[in-house]
Amino acid sequence: MVNPALVDPATIRATAAEAWIRGYPILQNYRTLYAQALDDADPRYVGGFGVFRHYSQPFTPADTDVVTPDNDAAYSWAWLDLRAEPWVVSVPAEDRYYVLPLHELDTVYAGFIGANATGPEAGDHLVAGPDWQGETPPGIRSVIRTATRLIGILGRTHLPGTDPADVDELQRIQQQYRLRPLHEYAGTPPPTPAPDPVWPVWREEVLDTIEFFGFLDFLLGFFPAPPAEADLRGRLTDLGIDGRGEFEPATLPIEVRAEIERGIADGRARLERAAAGTAGSADLFGTRDRIGTEYLDQALGAVLGPYGLPAEEAWYAGWPEDSAGNRPPNASDRDYLIRFGPHELPPARFFWSATMYELPDRRLVDNTLDRYSIGDRTPGLVRDPDGGLTLYVQHKRPANAQHSANWLPAPDGPFSVVIRIYGPEAAVLDGRWRLPPLTPR
Repeated sequence: MVNPALVDPATIRATAAEAWIRGYPILQNYRTLYAQALDDADPRYVGGFGVFRHYSQPFTPADTDVVTPDNDAAYSWAWLDLRAEPWVVSVPAEDRYYVLPLHELDTVYAGFIGANATGPEAGDHLVAGPDWQGETPPGIRSVIRTATRLIGILGRTHLPGTDPADVDELQRIQQQYRLRPLHEYAGTPPPTPAPDPVWPVWREEVLDTIEFFGFLDFLLGFFPAPPAEADLRGRLTDLGIDGRGEFEPATLPIEVRAEIERGIADGRARLERAAAGTAGSADLFGTRDRIGTEYLDQALGAVLGPYGLPAEEAWYAGWPEDSAGNRPPNASDRDYLIRFGPHELPPARFFWSATMYELPDRRLVDNTLDRYSIGDRTPGLVRDPDGGLTLYVQHKRPANAQHSANWLPAPDGPFSVVIRIYGPEAAVLDGRWRLPPLTPR
């Protein structure tokens, strides 16, 4: 029930707007969680909680279930329910780049396991939720504490090529990523299982209706309030949204419903304005220590591409317009080049690549070479006489042999090129290294 003392319509509207922005990435994350961990009829279903589903084949234009896919890394999905006990994530010794990032309900990262964060050594890593007070067993290399009781993992493992041998080796590595509940790892009796809640069935329309807050009320039950969020959680409690999952919009007075609906519209408008003025997402992802209470940034990350990695792990950038000011770039009537000087190649500890996407769907581009990205692992690239590297971005295959070797095929229309630097050097993070222009030829 709404607190009778809460009678100020402006407060209701402002609270609803703030909470809609705060809750947007939480609901978007639940949208994926529901399909992958709860709905066994969905083709994206991974098998429930506590199991990995690995994607071992390179992406092609025929793959349409992932927007802006990373064609240089294969994905591994898993979801963990940490209410009853922690889980142990085990990884093999591996020299190639990989990362298993653990994202919380609001998509903020609790921590990372992988080449950059924990090194190439094999190890067992404990993932513990906010309620766990137990002893860490022997043999655990690191402990990752989470703020939420449900978390997801979207792992990436570098796929250096598309030959069958490359895929076989990738599968061998992925099969060594292991998930075990703590009692299984430690050889102790299992704890009492957590109660199975009535999971709300996901529907797309809830994002823009008052039902949004019914879903948010349910999900906050898995998300103890951080100290910085106490004020907002208190105002939500005044509206009957307290994490018990019992919020009933139909019981609200008409005038309260109207102000909540106005607040939803305000929040949506604010997010749309922010998205229109945001060119990149490099600063929108990270741990709670880094992101803090920048809830609009979290929501923007969910709009622009949820589950992006923080810049320290993988740096993303692109060219929303070419050097002549054409926005977006368009290969239907012009060709382009990207020229890296001899000392201007992307500084990466692991690898870098530039991937082509057609707009507006942000899918990979079908082409005669089956080449969807180009980078430091691409065989046969031809350096310029001074040691630099020029990439040729165009729809038709270049007639010149050197240009053809360095060709990044574009669609016959608007496009987006995204560059990814895995393990960026300090010069990338502090701005000393900059992208060269995308230049019409």
